[in-house]
Amino acid sequence: MHAYIQLIRFGNCLMGAFAAIISVFIAYNMLNLTVTIPFFETLSIFLIVFLITGAGNTINDYFDVGIDAVNKPLRPIPSGQIGLSQALYFSLILFAAGISLGFLINTICGLIALFNSLLLIYYARTLKRTVLFGNLTVGYLTGSTFLFGGALFGIAGLKTLSVLFLLATFATIAREIVKDIEDIEGDKKDGANTLPIKIGAKSSAYVAASVGFLAVLASPIPYMQSILSPTYLYVVGIADVLFAIAVFEIIVRSNAARSSKLFKIAMMFALLSFAAGSV
Repeated sequence: MHAYIQLIRFGNCLMGAFAAIISVFIAYNMLNLTVTIPFFETLSIFLIVFLITGAGNTINDYFDVGIDAVNKPLRPIPSGQIGLSQALYFSLILFAAGISLGFLINTICGLIALFNSLLLIYYARTLKRTVLFGNLTVGYLTGSTFLFGGALFGIAGLKTLSVLFLLATFATIAREIVKDIEDIEGDKKDGANTLPIKIGAKSSAYVAASVGFLAVLASPIPYMQSILSPTYLYVVGIADVLFAIAVFEIIVRSNAARSSKLFKIAMMFALLSFAAGSV
């Protein structure tokens, strides 16, 4: 069981599911709805994001067994704790469960769940090894968590959370580029064609820094548009500082591993800021 928890990256699944729940409450407050938030549908949103995120992480490890054998040999598949066929079937079961739950909520949620599932498979098989497209895909998938929570309330919910979608997308793209810099040796051996391999680690670091600063500069917008309360500004300020330090680590110190960790912590604070601002 522990190996499967590692395989799906349980913490990442919880973080994504938590973000989706936050987006439900933000959309609910912004739309000034008088009805009670539907419990079953909200719980389903949590489960769908958890299941599909876990499925995506699993299928990613399935296709990345060669890279992980170099970069992360202790992961469940390269270490032999879980077989390749077991991982494949497990991911497909998770995808099917998430998509089915999505269509039980409404058509928009079902279509987003289906599209994201197919995109996750295509990303793991092909897009991850392409210049920048893989980074853009992960950025969209992370940001779409907020769109998915808003989709509970239809098109109006999607429009309401579009700004949060963009912020999360920019921040994720920056971190994904830094992660590619960190994994450059393993990616080369696996024949990948990531941005750092194509243009070099230093140039990629500047691209990541530029995208990261876009997220920082745009961070006040949810407050300015009255989407989130003033509390949001205080917490997102911490996230912005951490983003700046992460950029410093990759640009000045060329420390991709530390920069990646700081980006991840900054994104956690950004998520907390969304939660704080929605109250």
